[in-house]
Amino acid sequence: MDLVIRDVTVVDGTGQDSYRADVGVTDGRIDAIRRHGPGAGAPLSGARVLDADGLALAPGFIDMHAHSDLALLRDPDHSAKAAQGVTLEVIGQDGLSYAPVDDTTLAEVRRAITGWNGGGPGDTSVDFDWRTVGEYLDRLDHGFDGRGIAVNAAYLVPQGTVRMYAVGQDDRPATPAELDRMRQLVAESLEQGAVGMSSGLTYTPGMYADDAELTELCRVVACYDGYYCPHHRSYGAGALRAYEEMVDLTRTAGCALHLAHATMNFGVNKGKAPDLIALLDKALDAGADISLDTYPYTPGCTTLVAMLPSWASAGGQDAILERLRDASTAEKIRHHMEEIGADGCHGVPIEWDTIEISGVADPALTAYVGRTIAETARLRGESGWLTARKLLIDDRLGSTILQHVGHEENVREIMRHRVHTGGSDGILQGAKPHPRAYGTFPQYLGRYVRELGVLSLEECVAHLTSRPAARLGLTDRGLVREGYRADLVVFDPATVAAGSTFASPRTLPVGVPHVLIDGRFVIEDGRRTDVLAGRSVRRTDRP
Repeated sequence: MDLVIRDVTVVDGTGQDSYRADVGVTDGRIDAIRRHGPGAGAPLSGARVLDADGLALAPGFIDMHAHSDLALLRDPDHSAKAAQGVTLEVIGQDGLSYAPVDDTTLAEVRRAITGWNGGGPGDTSVDFDWRTVGEYLDRLDHGFDGRGIAVNAAYLVPQGTVRMYAVGQDDRPATPAELDRMRQLVAESLEQGAVGMSSGLTYTPGMYADDAELTELCRVVACYDGYYCPHHRSYGAGALRAYEEMVDLTRTAGCALHLAHATMNFGVNKGKAPDLIALLDKALDAGADISLDTYPYTPGCTTLVAMLPSWASAGGQDAILERLRDASTAEKIRHHMEEIGADGCHGVPIEWDTIEISGVADPALTAYVGRTIAETARLRGESGWLTARKLLIDDRLGSTILQHVGHEENVREIMRHRVHTGGSDGILQGAKPHPRAYGTFPQYLGRYVRELGVLSLEECVAHLTSRPAARLGLTDRGLVREGYRADLVVFDPATVAAGSTFASPRTLPVGVPHVLIDGRFVIEDGRRTDVLAGRSVRRTDRP
């Protein structure tokens, strides 16, 4: 065999009890598993033997909600994910990404999500030489000089980008011809390898789609055995109704549903995780096909412009800036945000002391980073809205934020659910990104398994491996099983922990000495190798 991992505790992803074994790898797949105990037979032998006594072996972790769409093409190291044990990321999230596009749509998307991924006007770190989903996935496969990318990636066709392509940025219903064009774009994207469709229903222009339009697109997704992954219309005042809307919509369309970053945030939802769980259990018991992902932290992360009311975001970036510069329109925006509760802020009046700036597009504005809007406003002797308005204009809408509105009891309750999976929602941009980008998976294993006992080790690993693999329809990943791909992580259950904190968000984790993709070490003895074993994982690869 190429490699034998000897005397390791196997946490195989099934949720069943762990066991001691030797695991052999040949040609990128798990070749043999020899359990220890009476009658086990001779030890496995190989060209290389890794002594893993005291360590655990699990399938590689699958990040069900990632924002590495450009990072995978910009950064061959990508230790933010590789060092956590992540071997597969699902990108194209929240309804906005870079394919399918034409030249005009690509330029608009690049501006719209600069805060998520960089890649804005003037950014030459990535050559945007694709237009279709198939071409983008080919670009991932080629990676760096044909060698690939750091970790594997699956792609969701982004409904907001599709709407921007077919309809534009206006807040209006699609015409029949435009809806047909959107159906065609979604179908073509799935035929080219997308695993499903995402939406960002608090982001423009995806939020302008009504339920009838979304249902029609989900019918297309269902025809290709994909799944729908919505960032739904509210995580605040209307959260339960928004979840119910997605459940009803996908059941009507006959489409599988995966709820993105399924949290219950803001003061109105404190202690209401059981209400969400009851809603989901009722639907599951009635036969609905539902899964969800969460990150193990309380604050959220998005862009500052996303907080605006939807009417203020119609027409795209230039139209937003024009409204912000106009004093009377800006006052109307302020009224909706501070007094009524804008839909961009989930129907809850914004509290500026919960909005922390995590990154800016313009380096001249770095003084904002690491402070809340309220704190900066006090230092300047001005209102929170005036500070926010100035920043939006000066940074040309490129600022990212941490939003401190979560509840620990909700986080713990939801992560216990039977259809829960792990997703980092990790935005890698900005001087002070959310630590979940670098720490989600060790945080689950260290804090919520070892320290708090919210999940057992075996159950938690199943949440991070076999459950997401099943949602993605992957039949040779997500388990430590003979014949499966050797996407594996070796970690120390006694020490594994997130190194990233809100103060030092880019610190790598501890207790994850080895990570393999297709049997090749991408992390070895705690250090990133130069191996680029990642490729696109396509719906069309399924047996």
